[in-house]
Amino acid sequence: MSALSQGKSVAFVTMGCAKNEVDSDHMALRLRNAGYFIADDPEQADVVVVNTCCFIQAATEESIEAILEVAGYESIASGASRLVVAGCMPARYGADLEGELPEASSFVPCASEESIVEVVDGMLGVERLPGDGAAVLVGAGTEEAKVSAYVKISDGCDRFCAYCTIPYIRGRYHSFSEQDIIAEVQRNVDLGAREIVLIAQDTGRWGQDFEEPSSLAQLMANLAERFEGTWFRVMYIQPEGVTDDLVECVASHDNICSYFDIPFQHANERVLRSMNRRGSAHSFLELVSTIRERIPDVTLRTTLIAGYPGETEEEFEELLDFIEEADLDYVGVFAYSREEGTRSYDLDGQIDEEEKVRRAQAVRDLADTLSSARIARRVGSTADVVVCGFEEDGQPFGRAMCQAPDVDGVTYVDGGEVGDVVTVRIEDTLFYEMEGSVIG
Repeated sequence: MSALSQGKSVAFVTMGCAKNEVDSDHMALRLRNAGYFIADDPEQADVVVVNTCCFIQAATEESIEAILEVAGYESIASGASRLVVAGCMPARYGADLEGELPEASSFVPCASEESIVEVVDGMLGVERLPGDGAAVLVGAGTEEAKVSAYVKISDGCDRFCAYCTIPYIRGRYHSFSEQDIIAEVQRNVDLGAREIVLIAQDTGRWGQDFEEPSSLAQLMANLAERFEGTWFRVMYIQPEGVTDDLVECVASHDNICSYFDIPFQHANERVLRSMNRRGSAHSFLELVSTIRERIPDVTLRTTLIAGYPGETEEEFEELLDFIEEADLDYVGVFAYSREEGTRSYDLDGQIDEEEKVRRAQAVRDLADTLSSARIARRVGSTADVVVCGFEEDGQPFGRAMCQAPDVDGVTYVDGGEVGDVVTVRIEDTLFYEMEGSVIG
């Protein structure tokens, strides 16, 4: 019975992106509803779940380091506690992990995360009656409140970009139902979330796989109108997903952040074709222009890859020219990572690590210069800021609609409590940070 799990604790160590954070939150909620205590200190827990990332080699290495660190805890090494390896690594490497990581008691790939209660029950000898401790995503009074919450609207990907492991890890694309998304938004709003960030591997495709197709624009409009006091932000919209309807939806709803995160990945048409992607510098600049014409104060973010196999110096220079002409607010940069099992792994023209790093740094330096200048132009303007927390010296900080969680910096303010939305006059900036005074 569920009473047998009372007093038993589970802790999570989450690697990688916000999508993994959502998966960890869902596993934690299932365990909490089944009677387990979710511990903050992994060294004191009966079970430690390391939710791994292996999107690129660097992420895999970081996940392995985290697993080995947890395996070194005295409680794990002595057998008093158990280690579970979950997420992307078990999904990508399967049974091979069991021989490589004997310290782990169980491996739970992405597709099996809904079974986390059964996995933990089995390791701890907890038995349940049928229907006892049902692992459903209902609210729980002890769940931690978050000012900004991530909500996944789909999983998987059908694009099969030549450099990407996601389709092999997460499987084919499938949208979550609008009913389930609304319920998840409602749960987070009830817990105090003032902003909901919609995420997926390919948010722009949401609803296209339904028997009666829908669209991201329709979902966003419905959410914005249902939860009028909540900010909504959407991340990871592939260029093809930025439709006229979506731009109009963002423009016409005050509580949808005028913010587009569009991973262009490159600007040279030949390189993009080699990546199994569409587009060109010309088409991307047209898209940027179209968005800015409709939403003049829009914030634009992208992600780019430098040093892709076969990228010539001229093609790299075209990428730099595109960055300068597009003049985006934020740019994330990756040096190309050669991943086994992807189509780009065996391409001719592999670029050595030192040159890849040089090119990525050149992109980073240019993007930082342009972004800092754009952010500095906000001085003198006003912005609504949701207060997220306090520095050690007591100064409140938060985020404006032009700042996505975890990636775009924060705004320091001189008043407000966590969860408040305050109107601020921006008085100063430093690289990606802003500072201002509350005026209302």
